[in-house]
Amino acid sequence: MKRQGRSFSTDFKHEAACLVVDQGYAIPEASRSIGAGETAFRRRIQQLKLERGGGTPVSKALTVEQKRIQELEARVNRLEREKAILKKATALLMSDEMNRTF
Repeated sequence: MKRQGRSFSTDFKHEAACLVVDQGYAIPEASRSIGAGETAFRRRIQQLKLERGGGTPVSKALTVEQKRIQELEARVNRLEREKAILKKATALLMSDEMNRTF
């Protein structure tokens, strides 16, 4: 029978990783106490260290600052796509207007 995976909130993952990084808990002990797999727990700890060092994670951010950066990056991407669509639409309308004048 396949084991059902548990899902933890981002805030919970952040707090759990802080136990090891800030308070010096041992990784095996901390992972057992919260009921998470040790491998996944190690990834969260590495991610927290990366984020605190200024790196932007690929997955969902743990720190407030990195969450804000990811939100802003998503907004910039959306605005750039909208701008590209408007450029194409303008070019299409201009070419249509040019065809009417001849």
